[in-house]
Amino acid sequence: MDISQVTWDSCPSQIVQRVLEYGTLEDWRITRNHYGLERIVEICKKLRTLDKKALSYICCISNTNKEDYRCYHFSQSNPTLWNS
Repeated sequence: MDISQVTWDSCPSQIVQRVLEYGTLEDWRITRNHYGLERIVEICKKLRTLDKKALSYICCISNTNKEDYRCYHFSQSNPTLWNS
């Protein structure tokens, strides 16, 4: 992906995922102000993968359950070798 071509509307799921997993608090505030919490939650619910801490954070601030997120079910159905 060419970073110079990225806009807020071209790939919101990638932006939200990267900010939740690697961003700073200021990055989070900018993203939340642009998309709004409701849209971020809807984007996160469709993500195939999301870091456990990021998932816990988004669930906590939005009062949603982990079971509502695709990434939660995907991680449950695909355990890693060292955890099985």
